[in-house]
Amino acid sequence: QIRYSIPEELTRGAFVGNIAKDLGTDVAKLAAANLQVLSDSDSQYFSVNVNTGVIMVSERIDREQLCGQNPRCFLHLKLAIENPVEFYRIEVEILDINDNPPEFPSDEVSLRIYELASLGARFPIQPAQDPDVGTNTLQTYHLSANDNFNLNVKARTDGGKFPELVLERALDREFRAFHYLVLTAEDGGSPPQSSKIRITIQVLDANDNHPVFDRPSYGARLVENSPLGTLVVKLNATDVDEGPNGDIRYSLSSHNSAALRQIFAIDEQTGEIRVQGNLDFEEATVYEIEVEAKDMGSPTMEEHCSVVVEITDVNDNAPEVILTSFSSTLSEDALPGTVVAVIHVRDRDSGEQGKVLCHVSPDLPFQLRKDYEHQYSLLTSTRLDREHVAYYNVTVSASDLGHPPLSRHTILPITLIDVNDNAPQFEQASYEVLVAENNPVGSVLVTVSAADPDSEQNSRLSYSILRAGGTDPGLDPTRYLSIHPTNGQVTAKFPFDYEQTTYLQFHVEVSDGGSPALRNRTLVHVFVVDQNDNAPRVHFPRAGEDSATQFRISPSIVPPALITKVVAIDADSGRNAWLSYHLVEATDLGLFSVALRSGEVRIMRALQETDASAHELLVVVRDAGEPPLSTAITLVVLVEEKGPEALQGSEARAADGGGLPTITLYLIVSLVLISTV
Repeated sequence: QIRYSIPEELTRGAFVGNIAKDLGTDVAKLAAANLQVLSDSDSQYFSVNVNTGVIMVSERIDREQLCGQNPRCFLHLKLAIENPVEFYRIEVEILDINDNPPEFPSDEVSLRIYELASLGARFPIQPAQDPDVGTNTLQTYHLSANDNFNLNVKARTDGGKFPELVLERALDREFRAFHYLVLTAEDGGSPPQSSKIRITIQVLDANDNHPVFDRPSYGARLVENSPLGTLVVKLNATDVDEGPNGDIRYSLSSHNSAALRQIFAIDEQTGEIRVQGNLDFEEATVYEIEVEAKDMGSPTMEEHCSVVVEITDVNDNAPEVILTSFSSTLSEDALPGTVVAVIHVRDRDSGEQGKVLCHVSPDLPFQLRKDYEHQYSLLTSTRLDREHVAYYNVTVSASDLGHPPLSRHTILPITLIDVNDNAPQFEQASYEVLVAENNPVGSVLVTVSAADPDSEQNSRLSYSILRAGGTDPGLDPTRYLSIHPTNGQVTAKFPFDYEQTTYLQFHVEVSDGGSPALRNRTLVHVFVVDQNDNAPRVHFPRAGEDSATQFRISPSIVPPALITKVVAIDADSGRNAWLSYHLVEATDLGLFSVALRSGEVRIMRALQETDASAHELLVVVRDAGEPPLSTAITLVVLVEEKGPEALQGSEARAADGGGLPTITLYLIVSLVLISTV
């Protein structure tokens, strides 16, 4: 057996050994003996030059690939020679060279170590691998300089070396959260080869730090009545721990009152304190809020701080008007200066904003008198007249001195109590009434009306009729008339007769219900209007009932001789007394005529022998009333042979004598006078 030793990784054609020399055989003999080299492996790493007998490397040889970690590595060859057949065993030892550096499984490794880990704690690191052997393999580790860790290399019986980090100094995550180390693995080759791995150590947090506010107390200033949601202050607390240990939640401390909790709210995430209730300077000028910050570690750690909030006053309160004394009714005869109300004013604001001034309208008969600070008296300034103004709404205006000023208006309703200081007044100073005669009993002749500007009992009126002179000085109006005491309707007790009474006057007195009562009077003139209620009455010639008046005329009478004159009178007046005479029937209508207005009866033609000796005339006297009334009279004219002196009747004699009878003259004068009236 022949043994050679060569290093690995020789190039092709590299000399291994001279087999001819080592076997002591001639080279030519080896070539003639048909020399062959057989390998035990699948690869032919070697070849023999039969001409020289030199064994050479024919392929790359990697000891680590062939033998791994075995300390010794051999390749075995068989050398065959013919004539005679001989076999030689050749053993080639492959020697290791330092062609492989130590290599870690990765370029970087991460460790997570609790910051409260005990000193001396060990943290193994995956070892580096070096396929070389002997001194060329991994020999040692080196750790980069640091303050907390040392390196310990643990050797196993198989020669393996395992590095460990040993904690020599306590960790503080808040001081350094990450440690960056470099571990170097180095072999023993010449020159040595090495590799490095980066070690990142994350220090795991422990809840060993409580939250810390950036200041021990906070201050803020707000105006009162700040809108809801107004930011008061933003708190800032920090916790150097991480994760839940450094996650801070803010809250209002339980030391705060329930009322304060209703005014302020805090956002547990951001620490913003905002207004959620009404800020009223008049209720509190300063609020001190206790706030706590807690982390989410286990156990929880907390910190406290205080927030002082000063409230600035604004003019947000209108003055208040308080009636200390007030009478809503006042007699209208109250003297100027009479106290109506005592008023107290106040303003809950402070400073100038809390000072109050009061006033009333100068157009009212009232004025304010300042008694002392915050108190006023409302007085009457002039005489009052309920009949002019019965009710006042006195507006008391209270204004403060803020900017802008606020004011409050209080209305005081004042009702004036009536005093009986006004006498009743008739609508007319006198009344004139036209009453048709024959009026119905109880008919209303006139309604007198009076008014009293006073009120209630003082304005309750009562009417009565007083005696007064008239056409008849002794005439008593209460005999004919009556008046309703409350509505003033004057009614007739009896029908009026124009032919008896044409005019009546009387006084109506009205009195109120005051004490003492006040009175007034008015004069009423009653004119009776004539009605056509009297028929004409024949005054001449006179005739009894159911009888006719006879007249005698001569057959030789010359027309138009006056036979007689019918005279009638009518008790009515005016048109009702205008009379007209009509010849309605006659024995011979063409023989006689009757004058329409005078009633004269005349013969219209000369008598003839064929005319009757007696003529009957029906004369109707009619007035001009509506409807007209009339009276009839029958005249009988006898034709006789006697002289005119024999004719009966004053009218006939007057006709012969050429003059009118005295009675006829009187009747005519009376008719003219009545018509004129």
